Order: sequence, then structure tokens, then C-alpha cells
Amino acid sequence: MAIGGICVEAPLARFRVYGGERAAAAARLGRSAFAGARIAPGRRQLHCIRAARGIGITAELKKAVAVLKGSVDGVVNLEQDGDGPTTVKVKISGLTPGKHGFHLHEFGDTTNGCLSTGAHFNPENKTHGGPNDSVRHAGDLGNVVADDKGNVDEVIVDSQIPLSGVNSVIGRALVIHELEDDLGKGGHELSPTTGNAGGRLACGVVGLTP
Repeated sequence: MAIGGICVEAPLARFRVYGGERAAAAARLGRSAFAGARIAPGRRQLHCIRAARGIGITAELKKAVAVLKGSVDGVVNLEQDGDGPTTVKVKISGLTPGKHGFHLHEFGDTTNGCLSTGAHFNPENKTHGGPNDSVRHAGDLGNVVADDKGNVDEVIVDSQIPLSGVNSVIGRALVIHELEDDLGKGGHELSPTTGNAGGRLACGVVGLTP
């Protein structure tokens, strides 16, 4: 994609900016195609910059990791290709068999263990739900299931936890919970906020990786 030049006419400290054909014509008259070409004589000076041609933006694969520490241990790897959904690979050991709530929390603060990671990441101020619900926290990743040996090895794909941008998850914390998340449908007083998923067994701050 070709991009036109820009010219700035400067009487004293005042500027006017031109683009398109006028800028291109001015650039052709100057001594250089780059910044600093003087076009007009006298007190009024026209300086032109010819913008680069062929500029483009390509999608890139972003990667991150969180190492979960607490009464159980785990490693969570995250990948996002361009602006697509984020793939979350979860490996945890030491759990009781069955379902456990798994959420992204708003803060990457572990100064007071997992308690200081705050509430579920919820930039749109919605009520708690399941990962497939239209009304949910961005950090509501549902449940992971531990096998009879207490191990989790699952892959989650989610579009509300990007690795860049305004709602980036970098610097926030992933938390594995003691109980099953009722996805906001259990009728408990905590269902609309936490899914009544119980205590926080382990957590880890999400950080970028090469």
C-alpha cells in the first residue's frame, strides 16, 4: 500500500500540514525525498517527508506461561495467533479427582498468596457464568477435570483472554480452585460472583515468553 508524503509550512512557530498530491509534488521539487528538504524560499519554509511504501502489519504468534504454586502445582501455557482466540494448555498435579474451578483473576499480586489476586477478571462488569455463556466474566474459564490420580491435562480455547491489547491477561493471575464451579447456576449466594468454587489452591502470574 503506497502512502503519500506530508509537508509542513512553517511561518515562525505556526504549522500547516498538507497531504496527497500537494505533498507529493512538493517532495519531487526538493533536494531530497526525506525529511529536511527545503522547498519554499524566504520566511516561509516548506519541509516534506515522503512516507515509506509497502508498510504492512502481519499477524504474530504470542506466547505466555503461568507457573501455579500452592497446595498443588501446575504449568499453564497460553498461545494466541494474531487477534484469534487464545489456546490455554493446562497441566496440574496433586488435585482431588473431579472438577475444579479454573479462573483468571484480575491482579498478578501474590504477596498474600492467592488471596491477593483479587476477583475474577471482569472488565465489562458482568455476572459470573460459564465459558460458553454470553454473560460471564472474561476470566470465567469453567472447570478442569482431575483424573483418578489427581492430574489435569486439558486444552481450553477462549476468545476473551487476549495476550495483548486493552484487556490483555499479561500480568494477571490464573487460579485453580478447591471445588467445582457451578457456572453461576447453582443457586448459592456466591454463584453470581465466584460460582461457589471454594478456596484457592494454587495460582500463578501470566508472563510473556519467547
